[in-house]
Amino acid sequence: MSVSSLVLLLVLAVLFFGAIAIYNRLVNLRARYRNAFAQIEVQLKRRYDLIPNLVETAKAYLKHERETLEAVIAARNAAVAGLKAAASQPGAPAALAQLASAEGALGGALGRLNVTLEAYPDLKASQNLQQLTEELSSTENKVAFARQAYNDAVMEYNAYRQSFPAVVLAANFGHKADVAQLEFADSQQIQDAPKVAF
Repeated sequence: MSVSSLVLLLVLAVLFFGAIAIYNRLVNLRARYRNAFAQIEVQLKRRYDLIPNLVETAKAYLKHERETLEAVIAARNAAVAGLKAAASQPGAPAALAQLASAEGALGGALGRLNVTLEAYPDLKASQNLQQLTEELSSTENKVAFARQAYNDAVMEYNAYRQSFPAVVLAANFGHKADVAQLEFADSQQIQDAPKVAF
């Protein structure tokens, strides 16, 4: 074998193993952002499970505030549907926009419920309501942390996918488009979880 054949063989081997490394890194980064979204999903499901308990606890005191309670339940159900759509396609811009919109509506409904509950001091003193409020606040913090971890993983994936030499091979490996971050229309919402305090 000649020297030029060995050099060519060596170059082809380097290219082959480089392509394998790029593919494996893309797969790893995709798995990381999908796992990060799964953590958001877990926390949002927990939050959605707490809301009916909150409404049931308040229902006895808020007989004349039926519209407010129904609005909270409707917003919760819309958020559950938004989460299901986003979970079926983690990173899809349309699905994440639907989830963000539903979460914004739910935050608004919970805020209106909070204002309504201010007029009922006996309800605010309820042990069950205080416990639910504490669990909801804790879950809100976990959602914020999970959302940040997801956005960081998406940013790392998108940056690597767009960098050279990965950008040359990414589309061929099934990594064609950027993944969307989970953002809300109101950027303040990212920093401040909806407050439900009694």
